[in-house]
Amino acid sequence: MLGLRQPDLAVCLEKVHKPHNLAAMMRNCDATGVHHLHAIWATKHQIRRGTAVGSQNWLKLHSHKTSADAIGQFKAQGMQLLVTHLSDKAVDFRQVDYTRPTAILFGQERTGASEEAIAAADQEIIIPMLGMVQSLNVSVAGSLILYEAQRQRQQAGLFATPRLDEAECQRILFEGGYPKLAYLCRIKGLDYPHIDDEGQIQADADWWQIMQQDGRVALQEAPQILSGWQRKMLGN
Repeated sequence: MLGLRQPDLAVCLEKVHKPHNLAAMMRNCDATGVHHLHAIWATKHQIRRGTAVGSQNWLKLHSHKTSADAIGQFKAQGMQLLVTHLSDKAVDFRQVDYTRPTAILFGQERTGASEEAIAAADQEIIIPMLGMVQSLNVSVAGSLILYEAQRQRQQAGLFATPRLDEAECQRILFEGGYPKLAYLCRIKGLDYPHIDDEGQIQADADWWQIMQQDGRVALQEAPQILSGWQRKMLGN
């Protein structure tokens, strides 16, 4: 899965306020190989774990207080910015080249993308509608556009070679596979250990000894459940 991630294809949700839409978009990203999901919001929302189906454990979620912050980051990375917006300048989303470094911005459910985002867009895109309604639900629109991006990138061979750097792969493997141990590392200030090809932790005795110190008390505050062998290693 990590070998298929596309670090130069990002999704940005601009003030999307419905938690289930955020969770559904995370699921879309995970399914299509998108690694970075950006959210612009004044107040963070709780991720609906049932809708996300665990996708939040395998993505990199970036939070921004303003649209300018997110847009500035995309521009600094040399990414083309696509904004979903119904206008005379907009083109069919299938006419865009998604093999380029790309960030796709989806606006708020009711009002759409902000004027600031539209002004910064390299291209406005639309999903053609043949009925009376002018738009689809944001997560549905996201799935259509992301699967077109996936199709183009598959044809271009961009999934053939792993593109996510090893440090990020190791972070995901440890935090996703050992959430409580990752929690302890953070509160104890420990570096994450290496995860081998079998998914096992490679750490010396000193690392485990530090993890065992006051481990029981700290783990009572963590949300996930350790497996039996992990509890044994921590003396819990």
